[in-house]
This record gives sequence, structure tokens and C-alpha cells, in this order.
Amino acid sequence: MAQQDVLDLIIVGGGPAGLSAALYAQRAMLDTLVFEKEAFGGQTILTSEIDNYPGVPHTDGYSLSEQMKSQAEEFGARFVTDMITSIEHDDESGLFTVNASGGTYVSKSVVVAGGATPRLAGFEGENTYSGHGVSYCATCDGMFYRGKRVFVIGGGNSACEEALFLTRFASQVTLVVRKDHLRAQAVVAKELEENPKVEVRYLTSITAVDGGSLLKSVTFRDNATGETHVEEFDEGSFGVFVFVGRNPETGLVADLVDLDEQGYAITNDRMETRTPGLFCAGDMRKKSLRQVITAAADGAIAATSAASFLGQPIEG
Repeated sequence: MAQQDVLDLIIVGGGPAGLSAALYAQRAMLDTLVFEKEAFGGQTILTSEIDNYPGVPHTDGYSLSEQMKSQAEEFGARFVTDMITSIEHDDESGLFTVNASGGTYVSKSVVVAGGATPRLAGFEGENTYSGHGVSYCATCDGMFYRGKRVFVIGGGNSACEEALFLTRFASQVTLVVRKDHLRAQAVVAKELEENPKVEVRYLTSITAVDGGSLLKSVTFRDNATGETHVEEFDEGSFGVFVFVGRNPETGLVADLVDLDEQGYAITNDRMETRTPGLFCAGDMRKKSLRQVITAAADGAIAATSAASFLGQPIEG
């Protein structure tokens, strides 16, 4: 594509939000390019089991992502694997310049769907058993631990709320808190501490997990004394959930959108930002629930809003 060609829409990010936006952009007849720096599907492809996406039961993240991408391609969506390095907006012309490792592109509108990555707790075996006993999403994976024991790492609101959610499935939930207190709101902490299924271990960290194909042991450290001990379990009889925060991928648009105190992009319900023609969708934006289905919904809304911004008719 020549540098002077002007696209209707550039979509940055090939996860569920970006793929959904691509589908809806093509249905609106927008001249669109979708960029993904690694693998299309984003974080979703790392999920081994997905049972809560309506109409597609018992699937996995890779398969669901491939279906989404294929459907968008059937409508004519074009995909590019390349790293976007910067996004600039010209206030006078209203055009966006999107710089990638492989070239420079100009567009009338942009949807950024960069996602957000879970922060790692940093214990040994965390990467090895991610998706095989180590999880970062109670809503996604809680049901797989029905009647089993789970350990939850974290002491903030998110960790406490997710721990309470997990009590619906698990036989016992142990909250592992590295400090001597919870950072959660008092009402959430009180509810957690009063739940008979919940045990809280203060001044404790998980330093390692191990096992075969699934987890069999956890190593704990007493943060007051520095002593460690290992607890053994039947293989696959427990899980470790990590809730120590997420990192939203908002760096590309930090100067073009408003961010909340945690770095998430602030949009309205049309995915619009303070920069006309720039839309944010998916896990990178401030929202109450981060799931594949909500990311896909965001993408659909963002592309539809972009079409309206460009004055294009929307196909039903």
C-alpha cells in the first residue's frame, strides 16, 4: 500500500475485540486493515478451555479465535502481522498516521484494541503451568475447579472479589496475602473473612508450583521468618489463581485518550475517546467485566461507531 493511500479504518489489535471490529467494519463496507503484532486471537489463544461463549460450547481459545478471524476474512477483512510503533493525529486534517515496523499508514479513523495482560506473581513454574493449573480469570476457569481446592494470590479488591466468586465452585479457597493485611475495601474484606469456605494466610507468598501434566505441589514462604515449606496434593486436585493486577496496553494512545488511575482508556458507551475518530475497545478500556464476549461486543460497537463517524450506512 502506498503511503499516501488513505484508509477508512485501521484496527490495532487482533484479539476478540479487534476481530469483531474487523467483521463489523467489513459489513459497513469500510476500507480496513487489521494489525496484530504477534498471533491473531491475542491472550485468548492461551486459554485451553472456553465454555462460556454463547453458541460455541466446549471450545478452546485458539479454535474460537480462528473462527472469528475466518469469518471476518470471508467478508473481506485484511490482516497484517506487524508491530505498530506510534499513532499520531492531525487536528487540522483529522487524519491519523499509524507507524508500523513495516511502513506508515494513514487512516480517517482508528480502533485500538490492545488488550491487557495479567501481571505475573513471579513464582517458579508460573509460566509452565499457565492454563494447566495456574489461572488469571475466575469467571473463565472457576467451574473447572468444582469441588476442588484453590489458592488465590493477592490482597486487593480484585483478588478478594474473585476469591468470593470461586467459593461457588471450590471446596476451599485459600487467599495468600504477602502483607499482614488486605488492601480491599472494608466491606469486601469483611465478607471474605466471614465466609466459611475461605482461609486467609497473611504474610505468605507462593514461591513455586510443581507437578506432572497438572499441579501436585505448592511451595509457601513465611514472609516474616523467610522459612519455606511444601504442601503436596493429588495431581490436578487444586488450582492457583493469580490476581495481582493487569497491565492495559494503552501506551500507543496515552497522549490521545484519557486514562484512569490504573492506566485504562476511558471511553463512552460508543467506545469514543476524547480524540474524534479514535475508538478504544476490549480489555484496554475501563469496564466492569473483561471477557471474550465483552471484548467482542466492544469491537462491534467501536466499528459501528467508526462507520457512523465516517458517515457510512450501517448494515443490520
